Amino acid sequence: MKTFKTMIAVTAMALALPMAAPAAAQEFPLEPGEYSEVSGIFVNDGAEFKYAQHLADQWVANLEFAKSNGWVSDYKIYVNVNPREGEPNIYLMTTFPRLLDAAEQERRNAAWTEFSKTNVQQQIAESGNRAEYRTVLSSMLLQEYTVRK
Repeated sequence: MKTFKTMIAVTAMALALPMAAPAAAQEFPLEPGEYSEVSGIFVNDGAEFKYAQHLADQWVANLEFAKSNGWVSDYKIYVNVNPREGEPNIYLMTTFPRLLDAAEQERRNAAWTEFSKTNVQQQIAESGNRAEYRTVLSSMLLQEYTVRK
């Protein structure tokens, strides 16, 4: 009995395919674009100036380096004007054209290390030092889609 029901289901799907073909042949109305990574940051009360100084100096310098290499196309800082309890009060957004494979990631890591004139251990320590006054609460990877013309 189970085999008979399976045959009926397969036959029904086969008969439905010719009717579905015109809809499937239509082009999807949205086309994929760039990616944006959005990090939600909570900055401790009283540390806003210190973190803002880090963003204005080191963060922007790093992203300008990335932009000059074509690795990112844009970056922005958003402040959550009315954060609720437990929400980030700053969002950092970086937009880039494509995801990286492992080889490209290694190549860029080497370029970052040379640019920053620091080693990986120093870079991790510097990031850890910011943990004294800021916490990364979230990270999202979004892909922009635009209406196909």
